[in-house]
Amino acid sequence: MEADEFDALYTIAFSRLVNQLYALVGDREEARDCVQEAFVRAWSRRRELDGSGSPEAWVRLTAYRLAVSRWRHTVRSRRSPDRALQPVRSEPPPDEARIELMRALSQLPVEQRHALVLHHLCDLPVAEVAVVVRAPVGTVKARLSRGRATLHSLLAEEGARHV
Repeated sequence: MEADEFDALYTIAFSRLVNQLYALVGDREEARDCVQEAFVRAWSRRRELDGSGSPEAWVRLTAYRLAVSRWRHTVRSRRSPDRALQPVRSEPPPDEARIELMRALSQLPVEQRHALVLHHLCDLPVAEVAVVVRAPVGTVKARLSRGRATLHSLLAEEGARHV
């Protein structure tokens, strides 16, 4: 992959990957950092990525693995955050519907949330989701079905609280 092809991939995929990872981890800044780091790693492997089927999928998986690694590190450290060190939000706050969706997604089991995000937000077919999560297609279909049902009931409960 040449530099101009890599730049085009970055331009096209960066925001989409940040939004997808945000849906998985629930922290936009963390998602942005992980995707940025994944692109840095992809740059050093761009010759190898050239022959692969989907460089964007490689970056997505790398960003997800970075997020998991960072989460594990954070859990281990268990430090209380200093408010003065918190990043300043440069984006407008998300609307109420997005907050409810993110809250509901965070309550799902990780396997169901991962399948839902990859299939519905990343627009991956079920077969590709199965490859990414390393599970049989039938298992992915079951996770999607159960995840959608649980998500529906969680969002219905949230809506009932606001009435």
